[in-house]
Amino acid sequence: MTLTVVDWAIVASYFLLSAGIGLYFTKRGGESLDEYFLSGRQVPWWLAGAAMVATTFAADTPLVVTGLVASKGVAGNWLWWNFVMSGMLTVFFFARLWRRARVMTDVELAEVRYSGRPAAFLRGFRALYLAIPINLIILGWVTRAMIKILTISLGLRDVHVAGFTVSGEVVAVGICFVITLAYSVAAGMWAVLWTDLVQFVIKMSAVIILAVYAVRAVGGIDVMKVKLAEHFGSQKAALSVLPLSWDAAGFHAYAWMPVMTLAVYLSVQWWAAWYPGAEPGGGGYVAQRIFSAKTERDGVLATLFFQIAHYALRPWPWIVTGLATVILYPTLQDKESGYVKAFVDLLPTPWRGFMLAGFAAAYMSTVGTHLNWGASYLVNDFYKRFVKRDGSEKHYVGVSRLTTVLLFLASVVVTSQLSSVEKAWELLLALGAGTGLVLILRWYWWRINAWSEISAMVTSFMVSVAGFAFIKPQFAKDDPNATATIMLVTVACSTVVWLAVTFLTKPEPEATLDAFYRRVRPGGPGWAAVSGRLGFGREAIPGGALAWTNWIAGIVAVYSTLFGIGKIIFGFTGSGLVMLAIAVAAFWWISRSFSAAEPSPSTFG
Repeated sequence: MTLTVVDWAIVASYFLLSAGIGLYFTKRGGESLDEYFLSGRQVPWWLAGAAMVATTFAADTPLVVTGLVASKGVAGNWLWWNFVMSGMLTVFFFARLWRRARVMTDVELAEVRYSGRPAAFLRGFRALYLAIPINLIILGWVTRAMIKILTISLGLRDVHVAGFTVSGEVVAVGICFVITLAYSVAAGMWAVLWTDLVQFVIKMSAVIILAVYAVRAVGGIDVMKVKLAEHFGSQKAALSVLPLSWDAAGFHAYAWMPVMTLAVYLSVQWWAAWYPGAEPGGGGYVAQRIFSAKTERDGVLATLFFQIAHYALRPWPWIVTGLATVILYPTLQDKESGYVKAFVDLLPTPWRGFMLAGFAAAYMSTVGTHLNWGASYLVNDFYKRFVKRDGSEKHYVGVSRLTTVLLFLASVVVTSQLSSVEKAWELLLALGAGTGLVLILRWYWWRINAWSEISAMVTSFMVSVAGFAFIKPQFAKDDPNATATIMLVTVACSTVVWLAVTFLTKPEPEATLDAFYRRVRPGGPGWAAVSGRLGFGREAIPGGALAWTNWIAGIVAVYSTLFGIGKIIFGFTGSGLVMLAIAVAAFWWISRSFSAAEPSPSTFG
């Protein structure tokens, strides 16, 4: 691909803008750990929400979606669409509680909710686990995708420096990394948030433009539908948003999504499995954005905006381009690379430069967040908690900046060895495969203790590893029922174990439970004994019964918006408008009931 001076000027302008934002916020970000990691808890909902969306739009995301739709059709996205239910739980049941907890990281909650050495161990272990193996593998995965993008689009050559040979793609990614590192180290969360906003606008604009050119290249939507029907066997197989087909004989599941696997996705996985960005009960960098919000209301609205944009608004430009690649590159073996080929082949100047800047933005927004997020665990939950507890704010900010640099260097090593750790991704996720219910119930049931979480983590890991070793070989290669079966066995075993451990170990001391309840006020029948003892009576959960109706309405609103937009794009205007009308009604209900349930100003902060 040939880039003109105009294209390079656009890319350079983007890099200068990102670096400038970092320099602007350097002084403010260096004032304290609260400013460095949480922007002083003064972030408006729209900025926090946009940052959540930008972080989950990584360089590899459009490539992954392209691979899914090219091989499975639109319904292939149910591999991640099922997490809407979990996301909406975070909005209406946990966002308020996270904001009230007044912690700096989600793992710090361990020593707010629990007590003693088990709580300290849980906090320290999860901090190291999330900051190092999980975080570095995500960074390595995203960087490997960016290397693929730059290799295909720029045809980079090796560079020879002082007798050493450095591949051209590594040089290009290095430029992105260094700039991201610079603003992440200098200014912390303020720079990450504002660059996320700018990056989100750039990359969404870029993918929409590419989708328009891709549709034109195949001859328009009507021609696309005809050719997709030829490729997939029917238009329904290509464009249906449901992984099921039906005829006079009844419903039929597609081979890549058996009924059992679909049932596990819709009824178990979304609440039982821990996954970065879609944690049961919230957590991770989503919780970090909630902590940074100005008010409890801002935290809830930011999380709601994220769920809507992430699942309903953002996917269609990727999906449309992915479907176009099926027609444009029918013999392509690496389906994911079709997205990059479309960008190279279809876009003229200046859109080539704009798209390249968009890929850089997608990459940098994710890397910037993960560097800051990982450093927050290592400094707040390990170094400050277990190594040096009496340092000044400036000392901890300095350590945070150094830690961010070290994480960057470690991620470079992981990227270079990625081929040897790809299989480890499944095993690392296995640690949280059956912990979701504990992470949810710890907010709403006083009897959960630190040993409940620890036993759930250990059991989930052990059973999952055993499942991959003994259960998976019993299935055909790539049979999705294998993973579904392992999930069910892991959840069943871990649930039995952690419930038994909970009742066989002592509950948390009354003083710990009382302090947590006063701080968070979770309400509900699971805390009736504690709230009664404290003189609050039997309090409802935040939002009361309306929280349940809001949850259902939120799920309906997101799916109706998602499917309605798709129907309209592919020419089924009538049914699309009906779905959007349902979405409007659901959003109206949320707006009305949310306002009615809004808590009065209090000491929750």
